[in-house]
Amino acid sequence: MSPQISLDDLAVAALVVGADGTVEAANAAAAELAGQPVARLVGTPVDALLVPAPTRAPSGAVDVKGQELCLHGAEGREVAVVAYSRPRAGEAGGPVSGVVVLRRLEGVDAAGAPTGPSGMEVISTVSHELRSPLTSVKGYASLLLSRWERLSDEQKKAMLEQVHHDADRVTRLVNELLDISRLETGHLQLRFETVVLPVLASSVVDKVAMEYPELDCRIDFAEEFPPVRADPDKVEQVLTNLVENAAKYASLEGMTVSGTVAGDSVSVAVADTGEGIPEVDLPHVFTKFYRREQGRPSGSGLGLWISRGLVEAHGGSLDAHSVVGRGSVFRFTLPLDGHRRARPS
Repeated sequence: MSPQISLDDLAVAALVVGADGTVEAANAAAAELAGQPVARLVGTPVDALLVPAPTRAPSGAVDVKGQELCLHGAEGREVAVVAYSRPRAGEAGGPVSGVVVLRRLEGVDAAGAPTGPSGMEVISTVSHELRSPLTSVKGYASLLLSRWERLSDEQKKAMLEQVHHDADRVTRLVNELLDISRLETGHLQLRFETVVLPVLASSVVDKVAMEYPELDCRIDFAEEFPPVRADPDKVEQVLTNLVENAAKYASLEGMTVSGTVAGDSVSVAVADTGEGIPEVDLPHVFTKFYRREQGRPSGSGLGLWISRGLVEAHGGSLDAHSVVGRGSVFRFTLPLDGHRRARPS
């Protein structure tokens, strides 16, 4: 005698929908996907759970085969899914119902925006990002050790500067990975010091210029620009991400890093003269792991997402404006008194 199979034995999310369009039963996988218990799913009209309303057969039963829908769950939760169904005849010629199977639509969120890659893809991306600077460090270190006496002081200095630059790249990537969990769990710790933004901006541009020698970037801060109380390492991380992104995806010429003061806060803007960001892409640039196809794509796709989190942890904001064909401006604000306005960690 074969054992009886229940909905909870299925590894996929499943709903049993009656002819009246309400959910008669659901399994644990469906509850997990929707973010609410089975008891709350049962009795809910399927049209309220799945938007747009799934296709119906003439009998009234749900009839979908690979339809892309949005599953509305608890507390505004939205999950992009692909739905499949199979009609189920009622007993003694009764009304027809159906079993609807839901599979999370990988690669996009409920709004159609790209989501992060799979775990293996993330590992592959990060491994690639680490491999490049580490290969450079190892190569220059080996060269210095084996040919120290035959190298001029100028050659040694140039190699050591590159080693230092590549070590900074590795450190930044590791810090980005650590910041992911800190930001998501609210455990980010900020170390407040006095930060002179014009000096920091000039230092960041000089470092980025080591990787992009043709970089032409103007620093534009008022002579009496006030210092701020902030975490210097985190602010440098944010500014480096913005300048590097402009160099990668926009233009090496005509870039500007400028600062303005407004009341009890300051703002720093990185403006480029590149091709700009299409309107359809602009809302997604701060999404974790998002990378545009234009320009010279590289990196983990974490920089802007982390940068926004770091700025918000200070009590500021980071946004972007762009005009296709003219360029983009990424601007972040910081309170002058970081201790007074920073978000609690």
